[in-house]
Amino acid sequence: MRFVITAILLMITLFINCSNVLAKDESLGVPIQMLHWEEVDKILPKYSKFTIMDMETGKMFQVQRRAGNRHADVQPMTSKDTKIMKEIYGDKWSWKRRAIFIMHHNQWIAASMHGMPHGAGALDNDFPGHFCIHFYGSMTHRTNSMDLSHNLMIFKAAGKLEEYVTSADPFELINAYVTGIKQQDPRIISTMSLQQIDWKNHIESIENIKLKRISTLPVEDVVNKLSLQIPVEIEWISNSEKNYFKGDIYLFRFSPADAWKIDSSRFLKDSGI
Repeated sequence: MRFVITAILLMITLFINCSNVLAKDESLGVPIQMLHWEEVDKILPKYSKFTIMDMETGKMFQVQRRAGNRHADVQPMTSKDTKIMKEIYGDKWSWKRRAIFIMHHNQWIAASMHGMPHGAGALDNDFPGHFCIHFYGSMTHRTNSMDLSHNLMIFKAAGKLEEYVTSADPFELINAYVTGIKQQDPRIISTMSLQQIDWKNHIESIENIKLKRISTLPVEDVVNKLSLQIPVEIEWISNSEKNYFKGDIYLFRFSPADAWKIDSSRFLKDSGI
C-alpha cells in the first residue's frame, strides 16, 4: 500500500516535470549530423585534419587522424592544441567521455572522445600517444562492440538524448543512468531522472561505478505498467573507498506511451551515493 501511495505522488511529480528536465536551449544554430562510422570513415580518412569543439566548454583544437579502423585514433596537431585539450579535462588526463562536435569543411558531426593519451604517437605535440574518437556505430578494439558511454555522449552532442530515453526500456535506462553517473555527466543523468537534482555533490567524488547485476523481466510483463521496482547490485569507488548497494531502483511513467523516469531521490537516499 505504501508503495502504491508513493507511486501516485511520484506520478504527479512526473506529470509536472516531464518536459522540464533540460530547459536550457543550447542550440548552436547549425545542423549537427549523427553520421554512422562507416560514412565518417570515408569523410575523415587517415591523415585528414579537422577541428574538435567540446560541447560543454566550447573550446576548440585541431587534430589529425592517424589510425583506427573501428573508430578514429587521433592526435592533437600541436603543443598548443594539446594544451587546450588538457584544459578541457581540467588539466588532468582522463578516460572520461565527453560530447564533442567534429568540424570538417561545412559539416558538424556528433561524436565522443576520451582524454587519455595511450599507445603510439607520431606528431611533435607534447602528447604522449593518441586518443580515440567514437561516432555512431563505432566499436572498441578490445570488445568489438559499441561503447555505451561513447554512445550517450554522441546522442548528447546530436541532441538526441530525449529520443533515446523515450525509446529505452527500463533495463536499458538503468544501464544508461549508471553510465551517466560513471561519466559524471549531470545532463545525461537528468534526462533519465524523475526529479531535478543538483548532481554535483553526488557524483564529483565517484571515480568509477559498475552495475554488477540487474534483474530483468519479460517485455510483456512491463509493457502496460506505470511503475516498477528493479532489483540491482551496484559497486562504486568514491574517495578511493569501495562501496556497495544491493536494493531496488524505482521507475515511473505517466502513461504507457511516456518515457520511464528513475526516482533519483529514492535511489540516492537508499544507496548513499
